[in-house]
Amino acid sequence: MAHLSKEFILFYQDLAANNNRDWFHGNKKRYEQTVKKPFQNFVTALIDAFKDVEPITEMTSKQAIFRINRDIRFSKDKTPYKLHASAAISTTNKKDYANPKGIYIEINPDFIRQYGGLYGLNKEQLQNVRQGISQNLDRFQNLISDNQFITTFEVLRGEKNKRIPKEFKPAHAKQPLIANKQFYYYKEISIDQIDSDDLISIFISNYKKVLPLNNFFEEVLGG
Repeated sequence: MAHLSKEFILFYQDLAANNNRDWFHGNKKRYEQTVKKPFQNFVTALIDAFKDVEPITEMTSKQAIFRINRDIRFSKDKTPYKLHASAAISTTNKKDYANPKGIYIEINPDFIRQYGGLYGLNKEQLQNVRQGISQNLDRFQNLISDNQFITTFEVLRGEKNKRIPKEFKPAHAKQPLIANKQFYYYKEISIDQIDSDDLISIFISNYKKVLPLNNFFEEVLGG
C-alpha cells in the first residue's frame, strides 16, 4: 500500500520557496493532509514491517518522526522549517544513533535516503568499536567487501580522527576505517518511488542485506 503521494513532494517544493511562518500557517491544513498524517501512517507501517526482522515492542511513529521545525537558536540560517521529512526507528524504541539495529529515513523533493550504521558514538562506544575491528580485521573487511553491501550501500562512511590511540595504530595501517568517528552507510532511492506500493519493502530488503554488519557492530559495542 502506498501511503505517500506526489503531493507530499509538492508541499516541500512550495515550502522551499516560502519558508516562513505566515506561509506555513496559511498552508497548515495542506501540510497535515498531504505530509504529516501520510508520513505518520507510512512510518507506522515501516515499524510494523521492521518488527518482522528486529524485535521492536513499543516504538510509535510519534517517537520516530522528527519535527518539521528547525532549531535556529545557534544557526545563521533562520528559516524556520526543514525541507525534508525524516524518522528514525530502532530496537531501543527511541532515536538512537549509536544503535546499529535501526533505520533512518529522509525524504526531500530530490531523493529518498535510507541510512544505517553507527553515528552518535560516545568515547567508550567508539573505543569498543575500534577494539572490535582491530581484533577482527579479516572478518570486518569481509563484511564491508560483501557484494550485497557494496551493491546496495557502496561504502562505509564517517568523519575521521586525525589522531588515534597508539594501541590502534598497527591495526589502522591495515584498516584505515579504524580512524573513523562514525561508521554509517546510506542508500539513495529515486524520488519516483514516493508513491510506490513497494517503498517499505525496499527499505526492509535493503536492511536485511546489511544485517551481518549490523550484528557485528552490536557485538563489538558490548565490549
